[in-house]
Amino acid sequence: MFLTRLVVVLWCAICATIATAHEFWIEPERFQVPPSAQVVAHLKNGEEFEGVNLAYFEKRIARFDVVIGDTVRPVQARMGDSPALDVPGPVGGLVIVVHETEPSLLTYRDWAKFQKFADHKDFPDISDHHAANGFPDPPFKERYTRHAKALVAVGEGVGLDRALGLKTEFIALTNPYEPSFDGTMRVQLTLDGEARTDAQVEVFDRAPDDSVTVTLHRTDDAGIAAIPVTSGHDYLFDAVALARTADGTTDAVWDTYWAALTFGVPE
Repeated sequence: MFLTRLVVVLWCAICATIATAHEFWIEPERFQVPPSAQVVAHLKNGEEFEGVNLAYFEKRIARFDVVIGDTVRPVQARMGDSPALDVPGPVGGLVIVVHETEPSLLTYRDWAKFQKFADHKDFPDISDHHAANGFPDPPFKERYTRHAKALVAVGEGVGLDRALGLKTEFIALTNPYEPSFDGTMRVQLTLDGEARTDAQVEVFDRAPDDSVTVTLHRTDDAGIAAIPVTSGHDYLFDAVALARTADGTTDAVWDTYWAALTFGVPE
């Protein structure tokens, strides 16, 4: 009982930092593991590919699966587990880890902070849309959810990503672990199963010395972005969709849906 209360308290403290932090992602301890080895990964929240590890907390999770070929296995863990994922891998193949959060609310008490966020995530005309919708001046609420995937190679890592039904998701059209990989990562970005065209993709490139470079890219008319990547580096792709809240279940005025994809490129 004490441990349960402690986990809840710690999680609440972490949630307070999430309100000011940015990206959420799945970070495997190793993006490539030997055949039948454990697949171990942290849930992380932070900025510029650096952040805090989040423990497994069932009430905050809408979906947490490991996908191997046509098999989808829900993650079984104990509350407070960190790493949140520690499961046996297959004999070989591409493992896709999928995680979606339950909705969370954030109150903006300063318009400048919301405008800064909107500018960063490529919604510079947010002020006009906010006024056109008749939304109030601060304070107002935003509701947000996170939709993350990670690609892990077990053995040779043979296999392909596919649409897995996330609210918003990156679908890897190329496998960075295959010997034929040409150094360009092609991904399609979707929202509600439809391609997001002309959408911003923020790419965090972490080198072996842990330095991180950030670049911006855009999807084409098919929702596809072709992004050059470097061998020996790890990557986080991030994209945010923003829409007015219209389901009547919350007093939030904006919904934000965060898509993330992580993977490593073999040396």
